Amino acid sequence: MIERPSFHLIGSRLKRVRARKVAAAAALGVALIGFAAFVRPSPWLVWNASPSAPLGLYRAGFGPPNRGDLVLVRMPAMVGALADQRGYLPRHVPLVKRVAALPHDDACAFNEVIIIGGEIVAHREKSDSQGRPLPWWKECRKLADNEVFLLNGDAPGSFDSRYFGPVPSTNLIERLVPLWTE
Repeated sequence: MIERPSFHLIGSRLKRVRARKVAAAAALGVALIGFAAFVRPSPWLVWNASPSAPLGLYRAGFGPPNRGDLVLVRMPAMVGALADQRGYLPRHVPLVKRVAALPHDDACAFNEVIIIGGEIVAHREKSDSQGRPLPWWKECRKLADNEVFLLNGDAPGSFDSRYFGPVPSTNLIERLVPLWTE
């Protein structure tokens, strides 16, 4: 006669296997939450709906940005506060801007014009669309090792470095490569 395993043993073995799977899933969940709490992952895809840069879908690019590249950038704290207060953009939403000058490039604000590398590259407005005065960056200097000048020159209403000056390169999140734009 063949001995059959007791249903009690089979049931307890299934419970142990199930308990191990639940414990493994819980450990993985805790590890992922811990990872997300300490690491700020960059987005892979970005949708730009702002008229100050070409509307469309972008992907993260590799390597450091060059002059003319579009980048995703965090606003400096004071700039973010002003943008939020005036309703341009919520404080913690990153901007899509074009890199106009890199470290060691000359950038100059003279009256209503912005000069980079000795050439006039943009003009600036005295007030925004609501008639509120805009801040004007008022310097003429070589950018430091850790600074970039962001300028969407094709969009005169763009809130960029022409108003708030150079941005620390640590604020750059990533270089953007267009996938589909209008």
